[in-house]
Order: sequence, then C-alpha cells, then structure tokens
Amino acid sequence: METREILKKVRQVEIKTRGIVQEIFSGEYHSVFKGRGIEFSEVREYIPGDDIRAVDWNVTARMGHPFVKIFEEERELTLMLLCDFSSSGYFGSAQQLKIEVAIEIAALLAFSAIKNHDKVGLILFTDTIEKYVPPKKGKTHVLRILRELISFQPERSGTDLSGALRFLSRVQARRCIAFMISDFWDRGFDDALRLAGKKHDLIAMHLRDPREEEIPAVGLVKLQDAETGEDFWLDTYDAQVRQQYRQMALEQKSQLNRLLLGSDVDQVAIRVDQDYVRPISNFFRMRARRR
Repeated sequence: METREILKKVRQVEIKTRGIVQEIFSGEYHSVFKGRGIEFSEVREYIPGDDIRAVDWNVTARMGHPFVKIFEEERELTLMLLCDFSSSGYFGSAQQLKIEVAIEIAALLAFSAIKNHDKVGLILFTDTIEKYVPPKKGKTHVLRILRELISFQPERSGTDLSGALRFLSRVQARRCIAFMISDFWDRGFDDALRLAGKKHDLIAMHLRDPREEEIPAVGLVKLQDAETGEDFWLDTYDAQVRQQYRQMALEQKSQLNRLLLGSDVDQVAIRVDQDYVRPISNFFRMRARRR
C-alpha cells in the first residue's frame, strides 16, 4: 500500500479498536492482568483505623509517634503480541481475511495495554521471525506497531509456531503476557508451547474460518495450499469427501484443544465471520473469576 493509504488504514483501525477499548475493555484488562505483586510506596503518619501490621516500627521509634508503610500494586507489565503472517492467514470466506481480523485484535490488545501504562512488543512471524519490535510504552509506540502490522509484507509463506515461541523466550527474559494470534495450522510445536506456557502468561487467539471446517457442495473445485502452493482437485458433490474434510478439521481442532489444555495455555476461539469482541470479553471475565 502507498503511505497515504497505510496511514488512512491505521487511522480506521485505531478509531475502531480504541472505541472498543473505551466502551468494553477499559476495566477488564486491568482486572485480569495485574502486576507482579506490591511494592513499597511511602510512609505516612498513622491514622486511626490503619492496620496495626502496617506500622513501620523503625520510623515510629525515630519520630516518636506512629507511622505506617504504604504499598501499591506493582502495575507495570509487558504485553507481547505474536502475529502469524503465514499465507494461510490470507484467506477469508466472509467479509474479512483472517489476517485482517488478527491485526484488529492485536490493535485492541495493544490499546488496552497502553491505557494501563504497560509496555507492548510485537513479533511478526511466518516460518521464520520476520520482524521484532521491542516492548515500549506510549501511544506513539502503539501507533508504530499498528503501522507495522498494516504495512507488513511477509517474505515467507510457511508457519513455524515453535520458532516464534522460542524467540519469545529469548528476547523476553522476564515473565510477560503473550498473545499468540494464529490459525495454528502447524505441527511439532508441543514442547515449545509447554515451555513458553510455563515461563509466560501465554494465551492462544485461535482464528478459524467456517470454510476451513466445512465445505459446501458446489461441484468439482480446484484448491491450493496457501503455504506450499500445491494444487489439488476436490469433488465437493461427494458426501464422503465432505465428511472426510469435516472430520480432518475436527480432529485438528481437538488435538489443539488437548495440547493447549495440557500445556496450561488459555485459548480464545474466534471465528472470523463473527464478532470477535464477545469471545475476548468472555475470556477476560472468565480470567477475572478465576483469579
């Protein structure tokens, strides 16, 4: 896209996602993703009703009258966005491609983070790490992330979830919140997922298009694997073919569900032909109840 078109698209996505943050997620993000604990803020004079356990006896002895310690939540967190830009994301049977929905979700999460004064970083990957933006604070930085997402043109077409997860752990030594936004069409990432799930608060944003789960009876169609470029013909009038296709999709989804559950990684299932706000909001509420 031309620069003017990119900036226009950035503005459109910013307006849409910031509006959602203001209306829906303003308190939910904060209530779910709290700081690492509490830290000392200051001491002040004792006020009747203060918890006696908060008395700072050293300062009290020095000053001759009681003082108490004040603690605040250690709020600052780091949010990492891992966005899958493999070729399978450039598919959509409804109004939007999977990658377009992924970009809006990433923007929504980023604006939620900066509203709570957290750092935001970005990893764009295919079957290699294509771009890394180190985490920083502020609206200017988030707008840069949004520009990167919208203007990005991947050099590769495949998917390597394992490589992206290992890269996350290399560049982010401390525990962080990590959202992996992907359709998860990959294999062999079990070990990397478990390790990343232990080190970080990892959430899988699982994007699916309805045509990836079931195909209509429209006759003989030529299909192409988006990531390998391989062409093949499919007779969609054949009920057995449609059943095998449906069964394959269900098995892939079941395997992923079992893997995420066994790795203690939360999943947000998002159909790209439906509103993504509700499942994300439901996830926040579920996490808030679980705390």
